[in-house]
Amino acid sequence: MKITRIDYHVLVVPDVDTGASSSAQDNLVVEVHTDEGIVGIGETDVNPWIARECVRARGTHSMGLGIEEMLIGADPLQPEAIWQKLYTGSKMNGRRGALICALGAIDMALWDIKGKVLGVPIHTLLGGAVKECIVPYASLLPTGRTLAEYATSLVDKVRRAREEFGYHAAKLEVCINGPYAHNGLNERDEHIIDIVAACREAVGPDFTLMVDVAYAWNDPKRALKVLRRLEPYDIFFLETPLDIDDLEGHAFLVDHSPIRIAAGEWQNTHWEFLDLADRGKIDVLQPDIGRVGGFTEARKVCQIADDRGRLIVPHCWKSGIGIAASAHLAAATACCPYIEFLPAELSESALRNELVADELRLVDGVIPLPQRPGLGIELNRDALHKFRAA
Repeated sequence: MKITRIDYHVLVVPDVDTGASSSAQDNLVVEVHTDEGIVGIGETDVNPWIARECVRARGTHSMGLGIEEMLIGADPLQPEAIWQKLYTGSKMNGRRGALICALGAIDMALWDIKGKVLGVPIHTLLGGAVKECIVPYASLLPTGRTLAEYATSLVDKVRRAREEFGYHAAKLEVCINGPYAHNGLNERDEHIIDIVAACREAVGPDFTLMVDVAYAWNDPKRALKVLRRLEPYDIFFLETPLDIDDLEGHAFLVDHSPIRIAAGEWQNTHWEFLDLADRGKIDVLQPDIGRVGGFTEARKVCQIADDRGRLIVPHCWKSGIGIAASAHLAAATACCPYIEFLPAELSESALRNELVADELRLVDGVIPLPQRPGLGIELNRDALHKFRAA
C-alpha cells in the first residue's frame, strides 16, 4: 500500500469573529489517499492556511525537505516510521510550531488508515482499551460582552450541560482578564471567584468542575491567591494560569496550590512536555493530539505522565474528528480520567456542529468504547463544501 495524494480542506465559518478566542471557527482537515482506495482523516488546531503550506511547500535541501514530497509513495501502515522521517527531513524548518501541528493532522490520518486496513479501532493499535467507556467534560465558552452577560451565559450553559445533556463534568471558561480575555472584558480577579461560585451553586456538589483562565496572570503569587480562594468550590483542575513559558512559575504554583494545575494545549512534541512535566511540575498534562504531533507523539506524552504519576486530559477544541482521536487515546490510557468535549448543542460554531456526519455520542453521560475501525467517523462532504475557504 502506498500514499498517492493528500487533500487539504481549509475551512472557516462565514461569520468568523477574529476578535473571539474560539478556534472552533476554522479548521484544517486533511485526507490522505492510498492506492487501495482507503482514506485517512486528520485535523489540527492551528491557522489552517499556515498548516496547509507547511505540508505542501516544496523542499530545497536535505534539512528542509517538503512534507508532501516525503509522504507520496510511503507506506501508510508505518505511521511512527513516517513521523520520524518527516520530522528529521523538515527539522530545519520545523521542530516546533505550525509544522508540528501539520504533522499532527497527517499522523492522525495515518493511524486512521492503519486501523481501517486492519479492521480495528485506533485504541487497539495503541495497546488496547483499559476502560469500558470514556468520560467527557463539557467545555463551555460563554457569550456576552459585559461581566453580567458573561456570567449568566456560563451559568446557563453549565446547568444545561448537566440537566439537558447528561454530562457529569464541565470546564468553565472564566477568561475575564489577561492577554486572552474574552469579548473585551477586563475584570478584577474577585469576579472569577464569583462566577465559579455561581456555577457550583447551579450544578450542586456532586458535579465535577474545572476552570480555564487562559494565561490570565504574569505573577504566580497573584495566581496563588485566586487558587486559594477557589478551593472551597472543589475544582478538579485550574488550566493555564500563567504564561506557558514560565516553567518556574508553574512549579511554584504546583508546590503551593490546593488545586491541580493543568497545561499543555499549545505544546508541540513530547520534548516540550518533558519540560512541562519536569521543570513545570504540571499535575495534568493536556496534549492536543493534532498539535502535539499526532498519536505518535501523544502516546509518548501519556507515558511521561504515567511514569511521573500525573494525569492526562487531552485538549480538543475543533470538531468530532479531534473528539474521536481524544477518545481513542483516553481508552488506551489508564491515567486519563476525562477528555475535553465541546458540545455541539452549546457551541456557537456551525463548523463544530456540521463537520462530522456520525461523531461519537454520549450515552448516560459517557462515551461508549469506540468499535469502528480507525477513528470510526465520517466527514460531512456538504460541510466541507459549505465552509471551504479560498
